[in-house]
Amino acid sequence: MRALVLAGGTGTRLRPFTHSMPKQLVPVANKPVLVHVLENIRDLGITEVGMVVGDREDQLRAVIGDGSQLGLDIVYLRQDHPRGLAHGVLIARDFLGDEDFLMYLGDNMLVGGLHEAAAAFHDSGAAASVVVVKVDDPRQFGVAEIDPDGRVTAVVEKPQHPVSNLALTGAYFFSAAIHEAVREITPSRRGELEITDAIQYLVERGRLVTAERYNGYWKDTGNADDLLECNRLLLDAQSALTLGEVDADSCLTGRVVVEAGARVIGSRLIGPVTVGAGTVISHSTVGPYTSVGRDCTLVAAGIAGSIVFDGASVTGVTDIDGSLIGRGADIRSGGAEPSHRLLVGDHTRIVMVASNTPTMRGNPMPASEFTLDDLLRIMRACAGQDESVQLNGDITELSFAEIGYDSLALLETATWIERDYGLSLPEEDIQRADTPGMLMNLVNGLLLTAA
Repeated sequence: MRALVLAGGTGTRLRPFTHSMPKQLVPVANKPVLVHVLENIRDLGITEVGMVVGDREDQLRAVIGDGSQLGLDIVYLRQDHPRGLAHGVLIARDFLGDEDFLMYLGDNMLVGGLHEAAAAFHDSGAAASVVVVKVDDPRQFGVAEIDPDGRVTAVVEKPQHPVSNLALTGAYFFSAAIHEAVREITPSRRGELEITDAIQYLVERGRLVTAERYNGYWKDTGNADDLLECNRLLLDAQSALTLGEVDADSCLTGRVVVEAGARVIGSRLIGPVTVGAGTVISHSTVGPYTSVGRDCTLVAAGIAGSIVFDGASVTGVTDIDGSLIGRGADIRSGGAEPSHRLLVGDHTRIVMVASNTPTMRGNPMPASEFTLDDLLRIMRACAGQDESVQLNGDITELSFAEIGYDSLALLETATWIERDYGLSLPEEDIQRADTPGMLMNLVNGLLLTAA
């Protein structure tokens, strides 16, 4: 048996993310949806895979390659324009030959695999078999009508008056009989060759088409809420694993995965959480149900129930929940604003509007004089495990260099001040503040101006 994966769709429901990346590469539990699909195929013992792709072929190849890392042999089949699922079968004719094959939509999650469905198709000798699940509103899906023996009697695309609540998922098993069907059907009203029409062609000619009810979790990852739901489910199934660096001031609770090369500094991670390689999480609270991709930076951040794509950064923004943050996005705060929900596209920068009432750790703080004790508290937090930084009440006029406080720690201190006091410190002013005393004067001057 071979497999045919359809990965050429445009993903309009997932914009703005799909303006710059294929929808099949959107991550769930720090792994592209398409990789989950290919792993399910491999687990069936299938190794030869044809992948129908569109104008995002280069991006797909960059991530998936020839499939060898997954134990697969992948052949890319170019589709000049999305022309329907059946058209994907049509252009794959030479690759598929006369073998049975599994057709799998590259943006569908079928958690639990397809072993039962594959075995049932093999034993039935059917011309085709569809994998179905019960849904509340069949009008949104292709629907299979079946008799008591599980034989499909009709397949209808998005019926206005459905007589069945069994929706077609993104997995289909076909014999070579499907090739005649896709050649004979004509485009639908939307100008596409519909796979439901091809299956109906087989039904009307007396060929055996069966339906296998799927008992696992199925989701078409077509929108943000579906992605977040899938993320929660997969994170719930992971086990705790720490391969990266976690300092003594950090606390990891529950099923937390920290990949090799990731660093966690003075932070609290509440599982289930997964942290990708190369990511730095500093003085932040992350989780539960959050996946943070590779090479991300989270500083003085708070985020839960979210997916952070590779290369994104969040600085000084807390209370982020139920959010998708795209590749290379940069989110930073000029103050605290509760209950942010973000759908942030790739390479975006967002500066959150500061609250009129500065806050400290979520509690209202009046704009009063900034004291040395306040500064020492923040500097100790930002120093983390750096024992060379000796902080005491006599450091006001010593330079930051003399007390071993580097520019990165100083910028992080400014971020904490922004978060705790609702003050946005211009970077050029921070760089001119050579001593703690100068930084205190800068903050107090801004407090007086705000008052």
